[in-house]
Amino acid sequence: MQLQIRQFHPDDTEQIIALWQACGLTRPWNDPYKDIDRKLQQAPELFMVAQQDGQLVGSVMAGYDGHRGWIYYLCVVPQYQSQGIGKRLVLQAEQRLRAKGCPKVQLMIRQDNSTVQSFYQTMGYEPAEVLVLGKRLIEDA
Repeated sequence: MQLQIRQFHPDDTEQIIALWQACGLTRPWNDPYKDIDRKLQQAPELFMVAQQDGQLVGSVMAGYDGHRGWIYYLCVVPQYQSQGIGKRLVLQAEQRLRAKGCPKVQLMIRQDNSTVQSFYQTMGYEPAEVLVLGKRLIEDA
């Protein structure tokens, strides 16, 4: 069966969370169920999954605030990596952001994740000389 990129559906929740966990994306301070619920309230068309043979094998979540786009939760099941699935997910996110008038997209990568840094650099992403600061407004855990 051919790979399909489609919009996330709430029925995908358990599979997506298992995928995020398998790929090491979840953190104790972020409740993935709440992340999904929040995304479904804000531009759900920017939350996509890759499906092959009835199994979810990848995901990407994007956001756009009117100034800049962001990419989050990009992952591919380890045994499906290096087959172009991640690239297709990123290109789909970029296409949907561009359709909304988004002029620039950014993403955050953990500093110790050199494999992912290389992946994004091959897609034209460059390191930005910025310091990312954060503040938790609502505790998930």
